[in-house]
Amino acid sequence: MTSPLSTPGPTLGVVGGGQLGRMLGEAAAPLGVELVVLDPTPDCPASPVARDQIVAEFDDEAAVHELAERADYLTFEIELADPDLLAAASEAAGVPVHPDPGTLRTIQDKLVQKRTLADAGIPVPPFRAADDADDLRAALDDLGTPAMVKARTGGYDGRGNAPIDDPDDAEDVLAAVGADDGGAMVESFVDFEREVSVIGVKGDDEVATFPVGENVHEDEILRETVVPARTSDAVRERAQSVARDVLELLDGRGTYGIELFETEDGDISVNEIAPRPHNSGHWTIEGALTSQFEQHARAVTGRPLGATDLRAPTAMANVLGDVAERQRAELRGVDDALSTPGVGFHWYGKREVYPLRKMGHVTAVGDGDDPAEALERARATRDELTFE
Repeated sequence: MTSPLSTPGPTLGVVGGGQLGRMLGEAAAPLGVELVVLDPTPDCPASPVARDQIVAEFDDEAAVHELAERADYLTFEIELADPDLLAAASEAAGVPVHPDPGTLRTIQDKLVQKRTLADAGIPVPPFRAADDADDLRAALDDLGTPAMVKARTGGYDGRGNAPIDDPDDAEDVLAAVGADDGGAMVESFVDFEREVSVIGVKGDDEVATFPVGENVHEDEILRETVVPARTSDAVRERAQSVARDVLELLDGRGTYGIELFETEDGDISVNEIAPRPHNSGHWTIEGALTSQFEQHARAVTGRPLGATDLRAPTAMANVLGDVAERQRAELRGVDDALSTPGVGFHWYGKREVYPLRKMGHVTAVGDGDDPAEALERARATRDELTFE
């Protein structure tokens, strides 16, 4: 039987101290949950809101064991965490880790992830393994062109992904995605109407999903999310159903970001899954009754989940590094953003900016029923923010 919860609450050990760790710490504090984070960057973004930081690499065995010894629960905010090391540290310290390291292991390898989904009958685009250029060309004979080539491990924010139109480019594309070590996966190109996402949460004995969001990408990097997604009720219901099937398949409590493709015919297939809070769920901080970060803190520490209702149509716009080269991060226009009605501003505390680096985001909560109005206001506010 689970012991009654009380406040002050437990200590949550987190592998990773980036912006997700920062927002997790902000959401956990009102619950009485304190964070200790492990991150190789001194004074990482999460450090101002965490009780302490262990400065070490994500795969530092001694550091991960120290984190486990100092925590009541373990989690991670980055897929670079080592699942085997997390499992060993969890067992040695006698503290649970969520989501399950086995889930992280599955998610880390895009080919394994897609095979796991396909084997469970969850819709995914046609895909093949491509360990070398000959494999890739053979896959293209089967799948056709254009297609998307993805490094099996390590890719994020568009890195590790590249389109291919000509089989003669196989060697160059594999090199471009960095697939020399772990191989690649090739997917049929999905001529999608829009990309949507569902933020789902697994608790102790309950599952919750947030309203379906619509994601706007450019150069494979998320720029904006608008909620509710501007599609039909039937498509939103189908997206929710597929997301719940994904959650049922994965082990471990916590928040999951589930990216989906909607085709012109209204079909839904899974693009990728993140076993952690996700960029496309940042809108929940202002736009939902409980944020994705509070839900993660609740779920991982065994607390009841909060309500996922939408407060009002909401849009989130990422603040990316619009600079030519790496430089000190000095953002201008913040006063105007803060004075814009219905807009929330979030700065991630990164000391350096470089091209397309995620530095913060703005969220606009609508004052009517039109999500397009919130998206327009979020974009306009974001576009007034500039780096010196």
